[in-house]
Amino acid sequence: MQDWITEETADGPMRVYAARPATPNGRAVVVLQEAFGVNEHIQDIARRFAARGYLALAPDLFHRNGAGTLGYDQHSEAMPLIGAIGPDEITTDVRAVLDRLTKDEGIGADRTAVVGFCFGGRAAFTAATATPGLAATVVFYGPGIAAGPHAVLDRAGSIDAPMLLHVGAEDPTIPGDQVTAIDETLRKAGVDFEQHVYAGAGHAFACDARPHMYRAESASEAWGRTHAFLERHLGDNA
Repeated sequence: MQDWITEETADGPMRVYAARPATPNGRAVVVLQEAFGVNEHIQDIARRFAARGYLALAPDLFHRNGAGTLGYDQHSEAMPLIGAIGPDEITTDVRAVLDRLTKDEGIGADRTAVVGFCFGGRAAFTAATATPGLAATVVFYGPGIAAGPHAVLDRAGSIDAPMLLHVGAEDPTIPGDQVTAIDETLRKAGVDFEQHVYAGAGHAFACDARPHMYRAESASEAWGRTHAFLERHLGDNA
């Protein structure tokens, strides 16, 4: 089952795409969008999680500007939109979704993971620094974590959820020095984390909606690790 719901936030109403499992496992995943909105690809990812028993919610982080979705050929239009969404806005939106899960679905943060892609990867990392009690966080190729106007790596000491990060070795938006900085900072902060670098893969390597960027082998490996990670931290024995 899938539908759109509306959640009130401190900054106004926010649409949220909801994919509900046929057989719920009592756990949830918050899916954070790429730079192009809650498009068909992000909705499909939510449905994939629902097929595994998770209640998957994908909030429209563009709700303040009403941008909706953009095509993958609208990169230049997307950049100022995501540039306007900083840590405070991300925290507001993710907390609103987590509150809804707790109040309306009976699923607490300790049974919820946040999984983000591209801009949503940065958003997932940001949420982890500002949302105590999460079960897990997964970052798929999130630029802007270690450098840029909304960098949040200096907040790593606030992360208390296990974290899994995926990055392509050929991703120009996350150069090697930033990958190293993330690794060293999380290690020093005592965060329970894994960071995997995929040889021959660039940005958005797991996005099968962008064939020229998709790398099937790396994507399969990253998704395998993601599902095992979520099962480990949200599973019955978590």
